[in-house]
Amino acid sequence: MFTTRPEIRGTFGVVASTHWLASASGMAVLEKGGNAFDAAVAAGFVLQVVEPHLNGPGGEVPIILYERKAGKPEVICGQGVAPSGATIAHYRSEGLELVPGTGLLATVVPGAFDAWMRLLRDYGTMRPREVLEYAIGYAEGGYPLVPMICETIGRVEALFREEWQSSAALYLTGGGVPAAGSRFTNVMLAGTYKRVLEEAEAAGGDREAQIEAARGAWYRGFVAEAIEAYCRTQEVMDTSGQRHRGVLTAEDMANWEATVEAPLTLDYHGVTLCKGGPWSQGPVFLQQLALLKGFDLAAMDPTGPNFVHTVTECAKLAFADREAFYGDPNFVEVPVETLLSEAYNEARRALIGEQASLELRPGEIPGYGGSIDLEASKRRQMESGFSALGGGEPTVQTAETPAQIGGDTCHIDIIDRDGNMVGATPSGGWLHASPVIPELGFCLNSRAQMFWLDEGNPSALAPGKRPRTTLSVNLALKDGKPWMVHGTPGGDYQDQWSLTFLLRHLHHGLNLQEAIDTPMFQTDHFPGSFWPRSADLGSLKVEGRMPEATVAELKRRGHNVTVDSDWSLGRLSAAQRGDDGLLRAAANPRFMQGYAVGR
Repeated sequence: MFTTRPEIRGTFGVVASTHWLASASGMAVLEKGGNAFDAAVAAGFVLQVVEPHLNGPGGEVPIILYERKAGKPEVICGQGVAPSGATIAHYRSEGLELVPGTGLLATVVPGAFDAWMRLLRDYGTMRPREVLEYAIGYAEGGYPLVPMICETIGRVEALFREEWQSSAALYLTGGGVPAAGSRFTNVMLAGTYKRVLEEAEAAGGDREAQIEAARGAWYRGFVAEAIEAYCRTQEVMDTSGQRHRGVLTAEDMANWEATVEAPLTLDYHGVTLCKGGPWSQGPVFLQQLALLKGFDLAAMDPTGPNFVHTVTECAKLAFADREAFYGDPNFVEVPVETLLSEAYNEARRALIGEQASLELRPGEIPGYGGSIDLEASKRRQMESGFSALGGGEPTVQTAETPAQIGGDTCHIDIIDRDGNMVGATPSGGWLHASPVIPELGFCLNSRAQMFWLDEGNPSALAPGKRPRTTLSVNLALKDGKPWMVHGTPGGDYQDQWSLTFLLRHLHHGLNLQEAIDTPMFQTDHFPGSFWPRSADLGSLKVEGRMPEATVAELKRRGHNVTVDSDWSLGRLSAAQRGDDGLLRAAANPRFMQGYAVGR
């Protein structure tokens, strides 16, 4: 099997992420004596600096981990909630049918900072300065811009100039779009983190006291105050074509904190998969596995039509159930036990035939679920003029036209020599999601766009509610022992790409790097999670490296196949502790910035 690079192997520690500087920073922490959790925090903050088009300090992050001492997997939910002023009535009064895809009405409480601090406090060993120094160094001293950052800035250059001047001041260096490979700094962001450290260290020498003071500075101090002032005073152009003020307040931030919960699990071919709850799309991964239990995938060619067809048709059913049933379980009762049960999935599996389904077919569970306005999603698909862009994630309106551009997310996987492991998918706060807050050097997230303004939907907007995020993390146990963490950016594709990777690794014996490099595929056969919430029923996109015979047969079976470029779908990374005690890691070669390191 062809691979672009070797699978990394060692015994001391491995780090894989979507950017080489984050991987290197995480490894540096391990070399200094930190554990996997310290390394993840350092790498996570570096990603905020060096991938500002994919995540930022104003964003969110789910984290999944296994601490050897505790002996159990856990999930940290760093997904912030809707502000107290974010009501359906308020958004409707603004003339909105959907939550905008950008701007201040699209923001929820920024959850990433508290999630990282909670990981550091409860599972790490280092102080805030020891993990933040890498991000501060790159923000203040500079880092080389990857081409995708420059392309993103270029697409919104006019918007920055005409509407979002604070973003223009930061990103249009020298009066224009910076060149790929050029050195870029964000001195204001460095100053924000320096001030957080000053307030943290003013609390004394105790490590936990410093972490609590840092959390206070962010959620009850100068950061929260600056965010509220910006939302209260600024009217920001968004994807609705109108300018709106935000409703996020300092009180909203002070009343929220990251939470820790047990993961949902499913046993599949000797492996136990662990995922976040239905406030994320994580359970859709497990339901796809529950459906796939009824097929002999090992007998199928991993790039053949039977494999692609079977996996895609199972995805269509599971994602239809995501739309009908998922929401924040603090607000709606989600029938997870039924959705993952053998009886329910046996009945659902019977719907899969030799031909591609062109219908959205959620299941029926009496007393649960809500309506899906599929016709409106199909109409928006036609009106938007695009299918799925980039990683399928954030969208933004340009100054000249109502066209949208796609975005993406980040991912980190780490295992240390003691067998601690952690995976995280940081996202939100994209440079093209909202204007930069001048005093802070970063912008807010646009995750509220994942709510519906329909009270009958489980994912309807409500104050204090988590949007049903696409962000997803994966941890697998083998014989009850921690075995692997893996994941990817990609919005609605995260639990498609991650699933395909796992299947090829488990059923076809591909090593981590081979499974990542093998041609990928995806579908948009459901209402999208991001504005404008369009749907493309029957769609199937494959990489150009997919065998021609496979593509021809998929078309014959009724799939609406689009062949994309050779290396375009998926940004996976993975880290694994093998039965032989060796640590393994691999990272995505697409876009030439993800790397795995280890020794």
